[in-house]
Amino acid sequence: MLRWPEPDQAIQATRHWAERQAADHPGLIAVGVYGSYGRGDAAVGSDLDLLLIDRNARGPQQERLPQWPLELLPLACDALVLSPQELQALLAPADGLPGRMGQAVGRECRWLWERR
Repeated sequence: MLRWPEPDQAIQATRHWAERQAADHPGLIAVGVYGSYGRGDAAVGSDLDLLLIDRNARGPQQERLPQWPLELLPLACDALVLSPQELQALLAPADGLPGRMGQAVGRECRWLWERR
């Protein structure tokens, strides 16, 4: 029998995951969720939309992701690794009109961990 974690359990496990990653990745600045977990309406079958802000992020996404052990998260996940500058450009692009992704992240992101 498959069992889906309750949303609060998934969030808590993701927060612990972020804390462990921060110990190994000094460039990690923040970890957040957006989408259904960010909005608070996650249900059975929802995946985790994860946002990692890493000051050392370089290259295309497919080169950024392998260093993060996403398989240790409690759910399947779509992850986006951005530098702080890329996050700023996503949320407030030069033309002043954020795209759909920027709007969703700006509206829905729930920060689970931030470096102090």
